[in-house]
Formats: sequence, C-alpha cells, structure tokens
Amino acid sequence: MSVRRLAKEQPASFAFSKATKTKADWWIAKYPENRRQSAVIPILWLVQKQEGWVSEPAIRAIGELLGMPYIRVLEVATFYTMFMLEPVGSAALIQVCGTTPCMLRGAGDLMKVCKDRIGPRDTLSADGRFTWQEVECLGACANAPMAQINDYYFEDLTAETMGQIIDDFAAGKKPKPGSRVGRASSEPEGGALTLTDPKLYDGSAAKPIRKLPNSDPVVA
Repeated sequence: MSVRRLAKEQPASFAFSKATKTKADWWIAKYPENRRQSAVIPILWLVQKQEGWVSEPAIRAIGELLGMPYIRVLEVATFYTMFMLEPVGSAALIQVCGTTPCMLRGAGDLMKVCKDRIGPRDTLSADGRFTWQEVECLGACANAPMAQINDYYFEDLTAETMGQIIDDFAAGKKPKPGSRVGRASSEPEGGALTLTDPKLYDGSAAKPIRKLPNSDPVVA
C-alpha cells in the first residue's frame, strides 16, 4: 500500500453543518457512551460527503467530537482509501478500475480519455470540477471495463461513452449509472439465457410456512 499523506494546503478551520452533526449524533447514539469512538468511520464519511474530502481540521474536529486522540482518527483516515485526503472535483470523482479484467477489456482507453480531458491522474483539474484515479478491483468484473463515478458504478464503458459521461457532468447533468450496453446487473449481453421465468422472482413459487405447536416454523 502506498503512503497516504494529508494535503499540503489545508483550510484554516472546519465546522460540521447542521445536517452532518445531526447524522453524526445519530451514529454516536448507536454505541455505548464509552464506545463512541466506534462511530469514527461513518463520521469520516459524513464529513467527506459534506466537504468532498477530509481535511486536517476536520480530523481534529472528529477527534474532539468522539473523545479520540487526533492521531487515532488520522490513522483511520489514512488507512482507508475511500477517504480522500486532498480536494477532489466538485462535479465528478472518476475512479477507473485498472485490475486485469478491466484492463483486458479496455480500461487503458478509458484512462487515456480521462488524462486527455481532465489532466494527470490524482490531480484536481484546472477548473476544479474533475479528478480521476486508477483504482484496484471494484467488484464488477463481469461488466468490464467500468468506473465508479462519485457514488455510482458506470459499466461496459468505451472511450466514447466515457467521453460522453464527462461531457454530461461538465454540463451539469447527472448521467444515469449502470451498464452502457443495457444489461441488467451482470447478466449476459443481450439478456439472460437461463432462469428467465418471472415466477422465480415474484414469490409465487415459495412454499407456505406453517407453525407446529411448540416448535419453530417449518416449510409446508
């Protein structure tokens, strides 16, 4: 794992928004008072959703909120790659999968589009609206090549569709996530070939459950 460090330029301060603080308190309430530090990961995530990234003042604020030493919150933030330690694009954070299945299916072409249109990877674009990264397996190998953009998966991509997605975000649109060849989930291109009967999924084939006296429920 590469060394992850905080950004060289940091804001002067951080403050929880009202909505973020409300959600943070909700998470803290899930744990006993002497275990409130267990909420550190969800609260780091809430802060990232508020700011777009996790700054040094935010880490200190989380430590104060949870009664944790600053270094303990820093350890968590730097360990998990889902936490961005530098500012990212306000319109889109594009994470292109670079693991073998995606590479064999054209991930290199997607990265070239990102580099040409946005700039070097792991670097905020000149207009501050885009960042792109190469990441390891995102678990959608059957729909390769793919990328996670902000919170959603975009699958079965080509250089052309990646370019269109970037154009859409640049225009303030919200491109629909999912497959770009129309498949549902990870079914074969062109549609499923087996287990196609709708009754398999609507519950009609399930057997009723009856309860015997003084026993657990059993399938009839």
